[in-house]
Amino acid sequence: MKNYKNIFLAIFIFSTFFTACTSDFEEINTNNNNPEAVAPQFLLTNVLSVSSDLNAYDQGFRQANYLAQFAASIEFERIDRYEMGSNSGYWDAIFGLLTDIESIQASENTNSAYNAVGDIMKSYLFSQLTDLWNDVPYTEALGAINGVFSPKYDTQESIYTDPETGILAVLKNATAALENNNAVIEGDVLFNGDLDKWIKFANSLQVRYLVRISKRLTDFSDLQALADTGNLMQSNDDNAVLPYLSTSPNQFPLFNAASGINQEHCMTVTVEEILKSWDDPRMEVLYKPTNATANTTVEYYGLLNGQSSNTIAASGVDLNNISLFGSIFRDVADGVDAQYMQYSETQFALAEAVAKGYIAGDANTYYQNGIMASFEYYNTTVPVDYFTRTAIALDGSTGDITKILTQKWLSLISVGHEAWFNIRRTGIPNLVAGPDNFNEGNYPVRYLYPESEQASNNANYQEAIERIGGDTINSKGWWEKD
Repeated sequence: MKNYKNIFLAIFIFSTFFTACTSDFEEINTNNNNPEAVAPQFLLTNVLSVSSDLNAYDQGFRQANYLAQFAASIEFERIDRYEMGSNSGYWDAIFGLLTDIESIQASENTNSAYNAVGDIMKSYLFSQLTDLWNDVPYTEALGAINGVFSPKYDTQESIYTDPETGILAVLKNATAALENNNAVIEGDVLFNGDLDKWIKFANSLQVRYLVRISKRLTDFSDLQALADTGNLMQSNDDNAVLPYLSTSPNQFPLFNAASGINQEHCMTVTVEEILKSWDDPRMEVLYKPTNATANTTVEYYGLLNGQSSNTIAASGVDLNNISLFGSIFRDVADGVDAQYMQYSETQFALAEAVAKGYIAGDANTYYQNGIMASFEYYNTTVPVDYFTRTAIALDGSTGDITKILTQKWLSLISVGHEAWFNIRRTGIPNLVAGPDNFNEGNYPVRYLYPESEQASNNANYQEAIERIGGDTINSKGWWEKD
């Protein structure tokens, strides 16, 4: 896992070693390598560093980039052919992180700010669970301390919308708790203890989730209020991202990965067609020119998703003529961030909400803000005529939604599974399963429940799969059903 977890372990080992020296008999006979409690700041560092790294690399770069067709595989990454599996490692990791947050909030050294930040991170992590697996344990998920070892599966609808316990209610209460709060938190490697940025992040997460469940809503007053208050991410300075570092062990994992992993992540035909239709210079940052590029001409070419190695070979594709991911992902240890959310995503979400009539506002302003923020994030200059190009400019037609959501799609590269969630919800971009997919041409919408759930929580597991329509990768969740 990432980065700051190593720092956390080093600090923890250092502290436990030096506190072990005491004349008190009971303290001498306490196992300091297995303490009863860890200070909140160390746990918070661990939660933020581990979850952000998982989101960006293991889940974002290594998996979701295939599902959203940012990456195509040559042979070994079979998720590109929709061999989804259970993703049980992430399930287990999330519950481990949620337990850490429980420990933060139960600590005798906690305070109101730690509790609120813990609730924000719980909401984020539980949203990951329900959006990846559908109905999941929620209200009883962390009940082992009270003897609940077989937690019920809550419905996705209640996980998001319950007025007392739902994610949206928890986020709203957390922001209220942080307003005019003078408590101090340490170990905050995300926002360095800036509670105002935590409020903006929590409010922006509410925008994300309200738009996510928008098919099921009839009242958008909460979304309008969030847009009107302006207490959302205001620029890239407010991004919820944790930078990788140039020094070990805090580097982007691909920098030290085997060369074969890098070779497996090719530009896709989907990306090639869209970025070339936009004549978009971000392509030069996100991807590399082909190895076959002539000295005088820089060329970018993508590979069709969902092909077996035999199909690729039979089609005569020259893999030297396929672009790989850009230098920021492979050649520079700190070229990218571990991301939860960018300012651009919030702007695109508000643009969509206006264009669909959910809220009042200027869709074009939000849209252009999102594009400019994405260009800025990748240190790329917006071409002077970019917003007047036919493929880019909003014109008040039904095509505006496609333009907004396609730009949003691009901005979500490696931001966990966010691009996949948006595609599942909207069908934009219109992605087509590759020729050798394992899902009968269907676009998958979830992972399978971990096998451990069938073994240890079978009664609740059986109830859940009956409710969602079966434990298959095609069982749609509450918010994405037509």
